[in-house]
Amino acid sequence: MSSSRVLVTGGAGFIGSELARQLVERGTNVVAVDNLVNGRRENLDGLDPKRCRLFVADVRDAAAMADAVAGVDVIFHLACLGVRHSIHSPRENHDVNGTATLDLLARARAAGVRRFVYVSSSEVYGTARRVPMDESHTTFPTTVYGASKLAGEGYARAYYATYGYPTVVVRPFNAFGPRCHHEGDSGEVIPKFLLRALAGKPLVVFGDGTQTRDFTFVSDTAAGILAAGFSDAAVGDTINLGSGRAVSINALAQTIGRVTGRAIEITHDEPRPGDVHDLCADATKAASLLKFAPAVSFEEGIRRLQAWYHASGTPIETLLATDRVRNWVA
Repeated sequence: MSSSRVLVTGGAGFIGSELARQLVERGTNVVAVDNLVNGRRENLDGLDPKRCRLFVADVRDAAAMADAVAGVDVIFHLACLGVRHSIHSPRENHDVNGTATLDLLARARAAGVRRFVYVSSSEVYGTARRVPMDESHTTFPTTVYGASKLAGEGYARAYYATYGYPTVVVRPFNAFGPRCHHEGDSGEVIPKFLLRALAGKPLVVFGDGTQTRDFTFVSDTAAGILAAGFSDAAVGDTINLGSGRAVSINALAQTIGRVTGRAIEITHDEPRPGDVHDLCADATKAASLLKFAPAVSFEEGIRRLQAWYHASGTPIETLLATDRVRNWVA
């Protein structure tokens, strides 16, 4: 399936901006929709504005989204509010992640958009009952974020089942890399750990640190999402995107110490509300349908992220000024 124009919601965000870059590299024209609450204009720096146009709008804005979908061949729907946000603002979280997805599906179908890729999350599973977790693993989310992303999945699958509308659901596990979030309620563990280590500050571990995650470098995650937009075999399916390797938070801390060359001090805090204990992907289906094969190892990815922070020229202390330890508190 060829495509000349695609829409990426959340296109100035962490994963969305990497996806936009990969799409432009393959010769695709991109409309990146973002309200710039979590996304940043600078995440799209260096892209030809004739090939990637930033449209500042909220996915809940009906008129704006009707304009955005006009003339689009494929939609990659990444716009969302995150896990920690859902703890202090559950209704808004659902409105963006769930209801706005249903509305966008309706607009896409009416506009004749030929493919709709819904980017979900491994959080829909809740904590692992077995590992690795394939797509048949039970979904039992523990946060409103996970539940709202599962609702969005359900709407996408329902549009395929009811209307024959070509949708694909992808479930990325824990992506990390350049342009990832350390700040506010979007902050994630790898950038938070890395910046604190570089600043000589203790790493804050919630709980005992035995929790495990499947960390995947952002360029690999984006490549899997992109492939879902152009694989006819993926239509109607739900597909994991992960490395298949479980890494404990304690092991992550030690890796951060090894990469930065710093002695690591750890302080423990109470577990985060709704936190899942274990996540690890079985990405067999992605390998088969999307030719998905992560190319960047866990430790190499952390090295690349460290290099990106150093190259940015922004002092580590300046970056850390926007870090919130208990970032689920409003």
